[in-house]
Amino acid sequence: MACKRGALIVLEGVDRAGKTTQCTKLVEALQDGGRAAHMMRFPDRLTTIGQLISSYLENKSDLEDHSVHLLFSANRWELVPLMKKKLEEGTTLIVDRYAFSGVAFTSAKPGFSINWCKAPDVGLPKPDLVLFLQLNPSAAAQRGQFGSERYETSSFQQRVEGRFEELMADTTVNWQVIDASQSIDEVHENIKRLSMNALTAAEDRPIGELWK
Repeated sequence: MACKRGALIVLEGVDRAGKTTQCTKLVEALQDGGRAAHMMRFPDRLTTIGQLISSYLENKSDLEDHSVHLLFSANRWELVPLMKKKLEEGTTLIVDRYAFSGVAFTSAKPGFSINWCKAPDVGLPKPDLVLFLQLNPSAAAQRGQFGSERYETSSFQQRVEGRFEELMADTTVNWQVIDASQSIDEVHENIKRLSMNALTAAEDRPIGELWK
């Protein structure tokens, strides 16, 4: 009998919306329930490309905006073989940021269209579920460590949220919005319920291709 594949579940949102905490809790809940689950984060700062990105985000280096966008995309593509392998083996991937963040953040800069920003990521593994943790950027700014990295200003985060809203209009992607101002446990319960539905739906479907 063929192995039922894992689901690709992505958590998105403005900075400090609680994505990393919720990814960790979801992986633990799935594993406690006997399901194979693995967490990934983008950018993955451990790869060679990821180290360049990390230096840029920490304001230790400057890079031209087009080239930075392409580096973020390359960082996702270099992990596609691993992602597909795990999904096909039946492991569910819980991903902290994905191509949607790449598009939202770059297109929030002057002179960048959403279509140009999407192009390098066309064909990436398509998520079975994208959970958008919605939090007012001014509320996010009150959370710990906000402002420690390049893009963490309230005005920029406001523009980013607007770009996410444009991306959510795409009905070919399964978006679900979560109110991230709730308690950590309330957010987790909502995420877990939606994720279990996505897992069941994904089991017998092939891995899709994003924006194709």
